[in-house]
Amino acid sequence: MKFKYITIIFLTTAPTYYSQTIKDSIPKEKKIEEVAITGSRNKKRTVIDTPVPIDVIDIKQVSQSTGQVEVNQLLQFSAPSFNSNKQSGSDGADAVDPATLRGLGPDQTLLLLNGKRYHQSSLINLFGTKGRGNTGSDMNTIPIGAIKRVEVLRDGASAQYGSDAIAGVINVVLNDRDKGFEGNAFYGANLFKSPGNHDVVSDHKIDGNTFDFNGNLGTKIGSKGGFGNFTVEFINKEYAIRNANPEIYDAPRQRFGDAKSQNIYFFGNIEVPLSDNLKFYSRQGFSNRNTHAYAWTRSANADGNIPEIYPNGFNPIQNTHITDFTFDNGLKFEVLEWDVDFYNAFGSNRFTYEIENTLNATLGIKSPTQFNAGGHSLLQNTTGINASKNFNVLEGLNIAFGSEFRYEDFNIIKGEEASYAMYDLNGNIVTSNTDPSLLVTNPLTGNIRPGGSQGFPGYSQEVKKNRNNFAAYIDTELDVTKAWMISMAGRFENYNDFGSTINGKFATRYAFTKQLAFRGSFSTGFRAPSLAQKYYTLQFTNFQGGNLVTIQLAPNDSNLAKDVGIPQLKEETSLNGSAGFTFNTGKFTATVDGYYIRVKNRIVLTGNFSKADLPTDVQQEYPYIDQAQFFTNAIDTRTKGVDVILSYTENIGSAKLSTTLAGNYNEMEITDVHTSEKLSGKEDIYLSPRERSFILASAPKTKINVNLNYKINKFNANLQLVRFDKLTLIGYNGPEDFQVYNPKVTTDLSFGYDFSKNISLTIGSKNIFNRYPTLQRDQVSAGNTESGGIFDPVQMGFAGRQAFARFNFKF
Repeated sequence: MKFKYITIIFLTTAPTYYSQTIKDSIPKEKKIEEVAITGSRNKKRTVIDTPVPIDVIDIKQVSQSTGQVEVNQLLQFSAPSFNSNKQSGSDGADAVDPATLRGLGPDQTLLLLNGKRYHQSSLINLFGTKGRGNTGSDMNTIPIGAIKRVEVLRDGASAQYGSDAIAGVINVVLNDRDKGFEGNAFYGANLFKSPGNHDVVSDHKIDGNTFDFNGNLGTKIGSKGGFGNFTVEFINKEYAIRNANPEIYDAPRQRFGDAKSQNIYFFGNIEVPLSDNLKFYSRQGFSNRNTHAYAWTRSANADGNIPEIYPNGFNPIQNTHITDFTFDNGLKFEVLEWDVDFYNAFGSNRFTYEIENTLNATLGIKSPTQFNAGGHSLLQNTTGINASKNFNVLEGLNIAFGSEFRYEDFNIIKGEEASYAMYDLNGNIVTSNTDPSLLVTNPLTGNIRPGGSQGFPGYSQEVKKNRNNFAAYIDTELDVTKAWMISMAGRFENYNDFGSTINGKFATRYAFTKQLAFRGSFSTGFRAPSLAQKYYTLQFTNFQGGNLVTIQLAPNDSNLAKDVGIPQLKEETSLNGSAGFTFNTGKFTATVDGYYIRVKNRIVLTGNFSKADLPTDVQQEYPYIDQAQFFTNAIDTRTKGVDVILSYTENIGSAKLSTTLAGNYNEMEITDVHTSEKLSGKEDIYLSPRERSFILASAPKTKINVNLNYKINKFNANLQLVRFDKLTLIGYNGPEDFQVYNPKVTTDLSFGYDFSKNISLTIGSKNIFNRYPTLQRDQVSAGNTESGGIFDPVQMGFAGRQAFARFNFKF
């Protein structure tokens, strides 16, 4: 394939598109490497002529000009329809940021690595976080230094890629440079200044110190175009504490803010031609993350405290250890002019909890202050084969087909006994037969002391579950004329735990002129229930209102779930539609895409059903359970919105100015709540107004990014503004306890200078005007938030201003 010129679309710090045209400087005989684009298996298709919206984000350029060191946060401030919140006091979610596309669930966006399905995290969000009841992939297990670009397909794609692609697909493409070394050293720190009337206090005026170093080495392998590209990266981030001022507020948490963490990564990308018609490739990835996050405060007189151990009360610390591994291998070859890709993609995620600065109050002064609380793990192995071929039909026909076989294994790792058990006065584990007079009480209140490790109860049961599924697909693209193309895809999947599903997609693009085109699509989709949603179980004993309470999160296949009429989990299904226009003059580009997404049978984690809410026969059969909750296909949602991206590039003398305005309007509504017959009439427990507000607040109604980049000679400057719309949540005091967070605009500014072709320096500030979340009418919640601080973790974050410097070198 020969080119006289090509057009390359990039996305800069905001979702900033600009066109770079490479004309006759390319020799006519020189071949340009074909790039496969997410959403199309036609190698001749480019981003600009696809029938669905695709953002291509140049990670190197974006990371150089911002203070972001994690993929989630980088995309959060780059793509308007992508949202990811930093969490605080949310157990495992303090270490894994839940991420959403177009406001849907974290598990309704599929993550790919070099076009192959990437494994999910073993974490399921439960307490105090967005995406409650959802699983999802952890993009922060992939280091920024290893990434060449990120492709964001903003359209339903289950018919092409399978489960989870209801909202869209994010494809992370690894570096493939074959020579030289490039290093990045980053340092950033928050410069604390309290918002409002000194509402917030911090330990230090400078905190959240972040150091990031990554090195990327490219080397040739053999003499036939083989390469190896290897990345190591280390990130160390300190606490950024934002406590409620104790002189003004009596908030229940003394240690609210960003967690402390250490990340270590190694990633490799290898391709080696074995012959003229056979290429071997391998991608290896390892990451290890240790996170230290504070839980809610236990006061000196709390029933969960032993004053002899902690005279002033204590703040439990949840230490989470995440080990993530990926190993993908494959062969590419040609058979009868069909391009074939045979591969095996392996991934695993192990997540364990070590709780320190804590105790088990029922053990009294003999209690340890550190516990191994267990954890969970997920293994995924996908073997597949894809084939594609172009045919001379009309203006061009591309046919692709293939199949996959995937095996998944989910485990819950049991914690040590004292991390979950409740003991009586004789040191025996409390059961339903324990004499109430032997229960350990707090002499100051007379209340029964809670068992297990305070801050996070350990896992009391071991679980080992697995499943497999088979998939087959066909994907076609036909250029009917030079102006009109159509695409159709279909996919069959069979899961051994819930059955089969078939999905299809139709998409089209029509170019009215060389500059103006219409594009649209219609598709069905699905998301298989995760193994964690089907088999996750957690039982612990606590106290509420002075009463001993046994709380059971019952797995979906348990007798308890069956007895209350909770059906076996089935797939979520979706109907997606989109339509839009693209306009491109070279200097100016505009894309406008409207979308509609209807999802039926979304899986949620119900509220706690008290014993009185359960059927009489269930109360008698399970006398030891006081509260129970379940995973169930309980709700239907409808989402509609529009994405608009406008960009303009102009040469001003020897300088270049690139500007972008990008926005997303997103509106979701819950159209129905399904209850089981035995729990009919209890829709507000299935999904309380509070839980509804968290689902609907997964994304702000509008999000607008403005980006200006000015470059002249060796100097460049970058200005970015992001406006987050208001969010409405509900506090602990019931459905009338509205907490409406005001719209906010964050401003990031950076300046860069190239000392030479090999050395550059960037300095700047994130959130330079120190914006914090604030409630309407200057309300301040004295801790009546999901997080226990005076504000919730909303899209803009809560750490305030950060100053940073980034040094880049290569040789």
